[in-house]
Amino acid sequence: MTATAPPAIRPVILCGGSGTRLWPLSRQAFPKQFIPLLGDKSLLQLTLERVAPLAEGEAEAITCVAAEEHRFLVADVAAQAGLAVRQILEPQAKNTAAAMALAALAAPGEALLLFCPADHHIPDVQAFVAMVRGAAASARTGRLVTFGVQPSFPSTAYGYIQKGAAAGDVFDVARFVEKPAQDKALEFLASGQYLWNAGIFLMRAQALLDALQAHAPDILDVCRQAMSQSQRDGLFLRPDAKAFATCRSQSIDYAVMERAHNVSVFPFAGVWSDVGSWNAVAQLAEPDANGNRAGGEVPHAHHLRAKDTYIHAGGQRPVVALGTKNLLVIDTPDALLVADASHAEAVKEVVAKLESLDASQAVQHRRVARPWGWYDSIDLGPRHQVKRITVKPGASLSLQMHHHRAEHWVVVSGTAEVTNGDKVMVLSENQSTYIPIGQVHRLANPGKVPLEIIEVQSGAYLDEDDIVRYEDAYGR
Repeated sequence: MTATAPPAIRPVILCGGSGTRLWPLSRQAFPKQFIPLLGDKSLLQLTLERVAPLAEGEAEAITCVAAEEHRFLVADVAAQAGLAVRQILEPQAKNTAAAMALAALAAPGEALLLFCPADHHIPDVQAFVAMVRGAAASARTGRLVTFGVQPSFPSTAYGYIQKGAAAGDVFDVARFVEKPAQDKALEFLASGQYLWNAGIFLMRAQALLDALQAHAPDILDVCRQAMSQSQRDGLFLRPDAKAFATCRSQSIDYAVMERAHNVSVFPFAGVWSDVGSWNAVAQLAEPDANGNRAGGEVPHAHHLRAKDTYIHAGGQRPVVALGTKNLLVIDTPDALLVADASHAEAVKEVVAKLESLDASQAVQHRRVARPWGWYDSIDLGPRHQVKRITVKPGASLSLQMHHHRAEHWVVVSGTAEVTNGDKVMVLSENQSTYIPIGQVHRLANPGKVPLEIIEVQSGAYLDEDDIVRYEDAYGR
């Protein structure tokens, strides 16, 4: 008799974070999981590549739980990783308990689900895969397995898990501990009984649903109702927005893990970071002899007589720290953060302050991602705006019209197919066209290379909501 192989692990990537502590580089419209903080790959792409071996080649075995507004960003990253990824699109952010419930409801009860945040840094893929596979046997028995990182210093920025009785390489969880004060963190490190809470979980779908039923039945009921009325669109699954809006927002730690009695922790000795603050980002860069570090466009970051200063250079202009100490300098095209390193955890307060002032930089970058490519607002005045627009090969903007603005388009590189009223024309480099107010128009890239144009808008009202769409391939 042939033994039945255990079911493959199904990774679920939680993509709902807003990353406000990494402002101004990370913003709500384009949060840190989509940003290439380390090299030329985003944290989400690195996460997808890290979990792919666990899916064991199953088609569309990876699920991302993401915001509706980020669905095309996730799809682009998955394409860059060479993976077909299903997406469950949260109508609103309701924290990890609801996100995990949606994923469990969408999976077979016996499926072994690995829940991973999209924005962690774990460079040793083989060690990560070995860790998850080592914990799989415990999870298949119905245990709720979480993973803890062996602490390397007394961090006050992470939560901790105290190990209980051992069962092989897995331990019962004695208790979860919130971010401690410095003296407690030192005590935890010295005891050897505490692990950093990595926020990664492995469990059968039915085991999670049973735990939610026991400890957070209201969250499960709302999610079940939202999923029963969900709509599928290709690889996108949309839970019902009206039902989901009534869901309580709570983390899986508070809702389930700290209350359940069948929780285990598996230690991980590899390198791990939640990349949760600019101090954490700085630690990922190599220091010079004075403890200075740099990220972003590194050749444009300069330290003179500086010590323990991190510079993230966000463009082609030089960023210079002269005579500084213990500073974080984060430069972007439309916002600059200068902070004492000891205040890194308070950056989210800056975002809240800017939001209260209705500053667009709190949530939106100057460069804005779109499903067809992106645009960069180069200049803005009372009656004009200049944009640099890039359209991906084979992509097109919607067929649209504006009531209050006219547009001039100049092709910088690539080939543009332009619908201008009842005319369709093809423009190449240095050619241009004019779109009058009220004219129906469309821009498309029929070529094999990116299309770049400069768009000059003029008129009394220039905001993005002055768009009447007649046809749109992206369902907006």
